[in-house]
This record gives sequence, structure tokens and C-alpha cells, in this order.
Amino acid sequence: MSIPIVGESLSQLSDTHGTTANKAGDKVSTQADARPQLNTSIIQASIDVSISSHNEPLALLFKSAITGINDLLKPEFGENAIQNAVSQDNTPEGTAGRIVSLSTGFFEAFKQQHVGENDADVLKKFMSTIRSGFEQGYKEASDILQGMGVLNGDIASNIDKTYQLVQKGYADFEAAHNGSQPAATEKSQS
Repeated sequence: MSIPIVGESLSQLSDTHGTTANKAGDKVSTQADARPQLNTSIIQASIDVSISSHNEPLALLFKSAITGINDLLKPEFGENAIQNAVSQDNTPEGTAGRIVSLSTGFFEAFKQQHVGENDADVLKKFMSTIRSGFEQGYKEASDILQGMGVLNGDIASNIDKTYQLVQKGYADFEAAHNGSQPAATEKSQS
């Protein structure tokens, strides 16, 4: 039903531009005649995309959004930045590795904000902060996946494995920066 309305609007638009252009001269007339034709072809292409995509507007939105984002990210991240990011290692090991390396990467900046404090206390505060942030993010992601009804099977086991690997990565980082305290921690756990 909407296609005939669009067709009528385009012909009205074409008539309006054509009449105005003819009054202005032949050169402007040619440009004015081309503009409605271009508008018509753009609208027709949009209709064709809608029909050929079986009325899947979200697929069209997704493709348009990805194209726009890629265009904006191109100067900093090169061609197809989104696709390249998606192709990264999304295994539990790869994901946990990125979480641990990105979050622990702020340790030096955190230490600079706590100059004069005991190193062990600063490390403890830092680890508490990043663990808390990770726990919050983990809970939010789990809730979203649960709400979508997909937190089961391989997805649930991969999420759990990622959680365990992040916790191990944090423990390893803390042990590496703690010096002699890992032995005392082991004794207290025995």
C-alpha cells in the first residue's frame, strides 16, 4: 500500500522540480531533472533492499550500523575494525586473558595515585577494586544471558571456565607483585 503513495509523491516531486528548473534555464533544468531521478532511484533501491531482505529491518540496521562504525574507526584501527575485533580469540582462555591483562594494566597508574602508602596495601586495594568490577560485569553478563534463555550447556560452561581463569589470572598477578607473601597465604590456607 505504501509503494503507490511513494510513487505519487515522487512524481509530484519531479513535477515541482522540473517546473522550477525550466524557469531558471536549460543547465539548471538538466540538474533539476537529474535530482528527482536520483531521489527516485534511492527510494526504489531502499524498497528493493526491504523486499529482498524479506522485511528484516534489523538486519539492514545492523549492516548500516557496522558500516558507519567501521568508517569512523578506520583512521585508528584500519579497514573492517569491527570484523577484525570479532575475529579475535573468544575462547574462555582468550577472553580471560584479555580481561586480566586489560584490568591489571592499570596497576601502575593506581600505584601513582597512592604514593606513600604501603605497597602490600596498595596491591590489596587494587585487586579488590578490579575483582569487584569483574564480579559486577560477570553478574550483569550472566543475568543478560539468563534473561535471553541461553545460559546453559556450552555457553554456561564457557562462562564458568572464563570466570575461573580470570580468578586464577588475578591470583597469579597478585602473587607476582606480592613478593614474599604468597608463602604466608599458602600457610594460612592449609
